[in-house]
Amino acid sequence: MSLFRKIFPKKSRSTEDGNFFGAIEKIIGSKPNNIRFYQKAFTHRSSNKVDEKGNPINYERLEFLGDSMLSSVIAAYLYKEAPLGDEGYLTKMRSKIVSREHLNELGRDLNLIDFVESKVPFSHFGENIHGNIFEALVGAIFLDKGYVGCEDFINKRVIIPYVDIARLEGKVISYKSLLIEWCQKEKKVFHYDVFDDNGNDGQKHFGVKLFIDNKLIAKARATSKKKAEEIASKRAYFSFQEKIDNKA
Repeated sequence: MSLFRKIFPKKSRSTEDGNFFGAIEKIIGSKPNNIRFYQKAFTHRSSNKVDEKGNPINYERLEFLGDSMLSSVIAAYLYKEAPLGDEGYLTKMRSKIVSREHLNELGRDLNLIDFVESKVPFSHFGENIHGNIFEALVGAIFLDKGYVGCEDFINKRVIIPYVDIARLEGKVISYKSLLIEWCQKEKKVFHYDVFDDNGNDGQKHFGVKLFIDNKLIAKARATSKKKAEEIASKRAYFSFQEKIDNKA
């Protein structure tokens, strides 16, 4: 695919588009019954499409549906595979599997962004577009194939290749939460100093300085406060990793 195509995708995609139909068939592992569900799953709101009733045609509602289906199928899987896990354990494990980071990884691995119809250059999309489209695809599969078909897709594309319960038990979901929990246990005083940190690229950034016991431990810069705090927390974690892990 040329650089131009990557930045500016095709302007239209009809139900007769054999390439799109074939690509969806390959991704989901079976022929689509109603290709329109999948077209909607790959339509960005910038396309400004509406149906005959004036309702918007884009992937956002399917994204909501797909998120619910992923949570449901993963919850059922964990309930069966981890019989000794209590409610807290099961919730934490599900959160690790359906984390935004993991969903983005799934979307990238399937190259889903290549099929998105949008009037916005791909370079303007944030990283979460990959996970959003993946969730929308799951929602489309549910509408097209029902619960069993959706469960089969999640099992083949998520659970079998990616879910290793033993490995996930040691995976950190949020370095900020982990660090705060450790500071509270150790009665350490901490605070995040957040400030605007705009560079020369024209995009708004936030800077963060993390202090523990009035000592500057880590700094970070990102396009959101939450992301900057998480990066700073991760850097601080590695500074205290041995102490934190020994208290876990």
